[in-house]
Amino acid sequence: MNPFQFHNPTRIVFGEGAADRIGELTSSFGGKALLVYGGGSIKSIGLYERAVKQLKDAGVAIYELAGIEPNPRLTTVKKGIHLCREHSIDIVLAIGGGSVIDASKAIAAGALYDGDVWDFFTRKAAIQQALPLGTVLTLAATGSEMNGNTVISNWEEKLKRASGSSHLYPKFSILDPTLTYSVPGNHTVYGSIDIMSHVFEQYFSQTTDTPLQERFCESILQTVIENVEPALANPADAAARANLMWCGTMALNGGQISLGMVNDWASHGIEHEVSAIYDIPHGAGLAVIFPNWMRYVYQERIDRFVQYAVRVWGVDPAGKSDDEIALAGIQATRDFFTRIGAESRLADFGIGEEQLDRMAEEAVRYGDLGSFKRLGKDDIREILRMSL
Repeated sequence: MNPFQFHNPTRIVFGEGAADRIGELTSSFGGKALLVYGGGSIKSIGLYERAVKQLKDAGVAIYELAGIEPNPRLTTVKKGIHLCREHSIDIVLAIGGGSVIDASKAIAAGALYDGDVWDFFTRKAAIQQALPLGTVLTLAATGSEMNGNTVISNWEEKLKRASGSSHLYPKFSILDPTLTYSVPGNHTVYGSIDIMSHVFEQYFSQTTDTPLQERFCESILQTVIENVEPALANPADAAARANLMWCGTMALNGGQISLGMVNDWASHGIEHEVSAIYDIPHGAGLAVIFPNWMRYVYQERIDRFVQYAVRVWGVDPAGKSDDEIALAGIQATRDFFTRIGAESRLADFGIGEEQLDRMAEEAVRYGDLGSFKRLGKDDIREILRMSL
């Protein structure tokens, strides 16, 4: 286990009825809020009206930025930055899933930066400050409600990049599982796969002597596996929705489950290049790519994949070689993704070989990817080819 430091400043307010505290928590950071949200879903479930009433009752002036895209666009972020500056906004309030929260983080940082916010995503500048951010989560997926990460798409240049800073941790995050009852089935599927993928990126590590961290990871994976299908069968299953929501938050909140471990993140880097060009759902791309990444790298540390197969999927090791056990666990992953309704090939989205070279080149723009196995351009192109 490697040395580490850990600090997470986000206040979590979890449980049924937590959304009744939107006005109270927001008003503690000032009298002007930029309300950021996506499409019409928060209006159709009554959350928009509920939030606006609370904010007005708390004396908060509301300015709005609607229409955040599933892969949030740089152009939309810049609109939010303009609103913050024009109206001297005190706090950015994100109501939605990871895309809305990621856009809001970029807005909060960009509003206080005398330059182009895209500089944060091209490594030309580091985030030194940001407006306060509050979130009301409506989709269990990214963990953005309790971490300092943000991912934004520059659609004009077909680029998707990540940035991060301790200044981007939300001041508070409201996690009310009842707000996820109306989430469509495919969003539940993709969100759950995103949660599992975040765990994979931390669990498949070359760091040794980390038994507690490994079991943290395995328990989240098992809990997601146990709760996805009940949530799909009954969208208002309170226990399943609450468990998925908390899994999403715990899976990626500054490294809590993998403290002292070197993480990988190659598969996310590869997927970002796919969705930057083709605008597919992030979780859908991960569902295709991750099992193929696993097949490509598993022999780099087969003992971890054997452990994964046995502990997470219950593969019986009796009479099997390590190779057979590891591959059985990888196949179980693919079979589960398929069973809950995820696509298994990029071709399912009409994606062919045309952009493989470009995606591979962009993925290594800042150097080889990953740490479990360092991946260069040729490696990435092969994983993408396997994913077709």
